[in-house]
Amino acid sequence: MRVGITGHRGLSAEVEERVRVLLAEAVAAYGPGELVAVSCIADGPDAWFAEAVLNAGGRLEVVIPATEYRENLPEWHHAVYDALISRAADVHETGMTESTSEAHQAGSEILVGLVDELLAVWDGKPAWAYGGTADVVAYAERTGVPVRVLWPEGASR
Repeated sequence: MRVGITGHRGLSAEVEERVRVLLAEAVAAYGPGELVAVSCIADGPDAWFAEAVLNAGGRLEVVIPATEYRENLPEWHHAVYDALISRAADVHETGMTESTSEAHQAGSEILVGLVDELLAVWDGKPAWAYGGTADVVAYAERTGVPVRVLWPEGASR
């Protein structure tokens, strides 16, 4: 089973802890040998899901939205990004250079095209900018990819 991830970044420590539990529960529902995570491995749910899948014995495929993508992620996340990409079974690229909203959406569209299901760590609200979680969910729904929303009850971002 190939499962993609999209989700809000910059969540509070309390919401992060609750989201990590939801992601671990989702991963545990799959057989470890059959699970392939597809992720852009940004800070937040993208990386947490990738880590959970790898820790459960699954595989990881990474989608890189742009060649400048890593440099535009928070510096504190670079070591996690590097560790995850080094464990990727496959890497997919958009061919774009600049890490823009358009590149992020293009990467997400590639990700959606690779998966059987999309997990969305999403509060159900519109995206703050183009290429945000709501846009990825809408694209998946338009293309017929099932979406499972994981959001802690009562949480906010």
